[in-house]
Amino acid sequence: MKVDVISRSGKEVVKGGIQLEDEATVDDLKKAIYKSVRKFYPARQRLTLALESGQTRPTVLDSGKKLKEYFEGNQGKVLFKDLGPQVGYSTLFFFEYIGPLVIYPIFYFYPTLYTYFGLPLRKEVHQVQTWALYAWTFHYSKRILETFFVHRFSHATSPISNVYRNCLYYWTFGAFIAYFVNHPLYTPVGEKQILFGFALSAVAQISNFYTHIILRGLRSPNGKGGYQIPSGFLFNFVTCANYMTEIYQWIGFNIATQTLAGYLFLAAAGFIMSVWALGKHKRLRRTFDGKEGRAKYPRRWVIFPPFL
Repeated sequence: MKVDVISRSGKEVVKGGIQLEDEATVDDLKKAIYKSVRKFYPARQRLTLALESGQTRPTVLDSGKKLKEYFEGNQGKVLFKDLGPQVGYSTLFFFEYIGPLVIYPIFYFYPTLYTYFGLPLRKEVHQVQTWALYAWTFHYSKRILETFFVHRFSHATSPISNVYRNCLYYWTFGAFIAYFVNHPLYTPVGEKQILFGFALSAVAQISNFYTHIILRGLRSPNGKGGYQIPSGFLFNFVTCANYMTEIYQWIGFNIATQTLAGYLFLAAAGFIMSVWALGKHKRLRRTFDGKEGRAKYPRRWVIFPPFL
């Protein structure tokens, strides 16, 4: 089988095309492209078919599938897109989470830092500040451990630019929140509010971990498996129960600590996760439409009952 690999501008990526066996897969084609052009390792490649009449989105060649599923005869043409330098999702998540995990304790254990801003030295450490440190450390330690031992990713890599963007987001907010929670002039809220906030945060953290275990079971070890209807525990009521518990975790943390910085982070994270959740909810409803023998997606909240 001969496959012509063409860029979007119409130029040949591999001169003269690539000759493959008739039973070759999409992965074999990507390896052959990489062998010809060493810059384009498989994770950088996105291969699609040319748009047909009436199509708005091109057909993407899925890894693992045989090329003959896409082409008739012994010749085909694919459009090539360079996705740019890539990084593994485990690496991406590690770097974005390690920042807040390291930065936050600096403000707690080194109060002299505030004197450089012209502020007085902290005279006492409130109990809520210590509990906040524990809750924060547990949260981001959990995230890192889940990244390496729980999560299964649908895509192997992400653009390396996302490392800089995500680190800027998490590291900046981590320092922003830590600065105000550990501020020498920080005034705690009432004891009952503190206890309620941390209790809510703890329950949400444990629930969040369990939702990740459920999601892990929906994917095979290689991250494949397509869309499935998540079920069990909170997924029986909410499409993105993992995001919901994440939001409630931060609600609890902010009820206990009560800082503007914390609520700004909650608003930003809630907005981002809501966008993701709406997209996933739409995909699941479109995929499981109850037609032609397909299952019907049940009626559920999207992410944040009773509001969304």
